[in-house]
Amino acid sequence: MRGVDGVWRQPGSATRLPGMTDAAAFSSPSPAALHAWHAGLARAMASVAEAEFCERLIEALRNLVPIESVLLGLECKGLAPRPLYQCGIPAEYREALIERYYARGYLLDPFCLAMENGLAEGFYHLSEIAPDDFFSSEYYRTNYLRCGSVEDAHFIVDLGGQRKVSLCVYQGRSGARFSDAELALLRTAHPLVRELMRQFDERGGLVRCLDGHGAAAPRAAAPAGLNRQIREAFMNFGSDRLTEREREIAHLLLRGHSVKSSAKVLEISPETVRMHRKNLYTKLEISSQAELFALFIDWLTA
Repeated sequence: MRGVDGVWRQPGSATRLPGMTDAAAFSSPSPAALHAWHAGLARAMASVAEAEFCERLIEALRNLVPIESVLLGLECKGLAPRPLYQCGIPAEYREALIERYYARGYLLDPFCLAMENGLAEGFYHLSEIAPDDFFSSEYYRTNYLRCGSVEDAHFIVDLGGQRKVSLCVYQGRSGARFSDAELALLRTAHPLVRELMRQFDERGGLVRCLDGHGAAAPRAAAPAGLNRQIREAFMNFGSDRLTEREREIAHLLLRGHSVKSSAKVLEISPETVRMHRKNLYTKLEISSQAELFALFIDWLTA
């Protein structure tokens, strides 16, 4: 089965974080938890045309499953993602998770790249989307672990007009991770989240959120396309020293692909990938993926 990152995997072999069980266990919520969930859901439905809708929806989801932080973003085909709403993100991590992500970090983000490549709406855990070596990548260390997060999951909702919203729920500051049962509960909530998000959009809620961030709400794709912009960013990185193949491999390594995964994507041997990696490290005068990541971020910033 080919995953969303283009790598062939056996069914059910998605990368799992430590502490996540293998069993697809599902535990039913208690009557009290179900009552709280339904009451919270009723409040969210009642406020679907109001400014506090996002807050009410998150409150409802938190009655279903413990959620530490939330980030809601708009993804338009051909455009960079834009922030709509956030809650629970500590002040010391807010700039990195919001400002830096929406300025440049999205270029390496598994969900952003998957959606640009046609990821269908649904509920996805990070392990279902990320490349095989992502949890050992410098991007993961920098944009997850150093920002107080170990994992996230996304409700992806298709709004039409080549627009999607991504409701991202973060976990990790407390050391807790989503259990299989919690992920299963969140997955069952997707149809409700989808319908409420669509109603919120139809009533102008997303436009108001964008206005709050000083942005307009486009309805169509930009002519150039985000995929082309992403490819140009990576192909221009080190263009004065690296060959096209070396830049392609740098791109895959930065995204979290292993040597084996990079070889499958490019349809070359792992030995050839290792040779190109050694050559690009030599040309860039670096010796690790951490240095490659730092060099790339510095280049983007400049």
